Amino acid sequence: MLLWSGVSPAAAGELPAEVAAPAADGRPLELDSAAYRELLRELVDEHGFRQAQLEQWFGGVTIQGRVLELMDAQWEARPYHRYAAPLHAWWNVGNGRVLLKRHAGLLDRIEEEFGVEREIVVAIWGLESNYGGQSGSFRIFRTMNTIFAAYPRRSEFYRRQLIDFLLICRELELDPRTVRGSYGGAFGQAQFIPSSYRAYAVDFDGSGRRDIINSVPDVLASIANYLRHFGWRYGEPWYAELGPQLHDPRLTEAAGAGRRGVLPRPVIEQAQGVELPPSHDNRPLRIVALEQAGGGHRYLAAYPNFQAITHWNNSFRYAMAVIELAEKLGAE
Repeated sequence: MLLWSGVSPAAAGELPAEVAAPAADGRPLELDSAAYRELLRELVDEHGFRQAQLEQWFGGVTIQGRVLELMDAQWEARPYHRYAAPLHAWWNVGNGRVLLKRHAGLLDRIEEEFGVEREIVVAIWGLESNYGGQSGSFRIFRTMNTIFAAYPRRSEFYRRQLIDFLLICRELELDPRTVRGSYGGAFGQAQFIPSSYRAYAVDFDGSGRRDIINSVPDVLASIANYLRHFGWRYGEPWYAELGPQLHDPRLTEAAGAGRRGVLPRPVIEQAQGVELPPSHDNRPLRIVALEQAGGGHRYLAAYPNFQAITHWNNSFRYAMAVIELAEKLGAE
């Protein structure tokens, strides 16, 4: 999964990636272009990289058309019942329960220090990398260069990711050409994009390195630290059911407004004829619509903890998949 909070929206009039992808595949980077000249200058002048080393790293990179295709065909766009079913498979739940027991002492410490429920932390670990078993097959230096060079809608964002990634590789003594991850540049068992790693990854095993590739303590603590930063509060509600229909145009409008669709709890209670638990500081709740297999929707009131997960991944489907997996992990 990709940590895309803060990714800039598409600019009007840009060439769609689905048009550019076939023609761009295999094309060498244009290192003499103004964009790359400025990027390399910044890496040398502001971050102390050697020009010869940069030319060696960037020189053999080509555009990967498959990355451009996947940028416009993300899994989270599928209906919820199709998206969530494989993530909640029995083996995924079973493996998560085993790991909850195996790392109980570590998770005790993480809950105490970061205030995030262990089931949520382990569920994100499971969804992001199959509990560390699948961290991605793309060489992310190539994928980030592909997006920077050939996907205008997110070029500026991935320029920043390239810089942060090279700084991380220097910190961890990694060859940037060998690190594998997702098609969007997320890496490690926590699947952080580089800017998220630099902001939220923590050293929890005392090694002096923030290692989200190999260190389970660092991986799980980094997940918890991210959620804490975006407002997660231990013991607070995650969501509340609103039923299969919305009974007020204000709720319908909020459900269609994405992350902007928030309403005060009393408005939702009155409109739906339900009683909802209070939210911290009386913060408003989002209205979430999840597609069901038989048609129609399941409607939820999403609390601030749910909203914290959407900073990790913008998709409401992803946030609910995390929560439902966490519920299954914690069930007797």
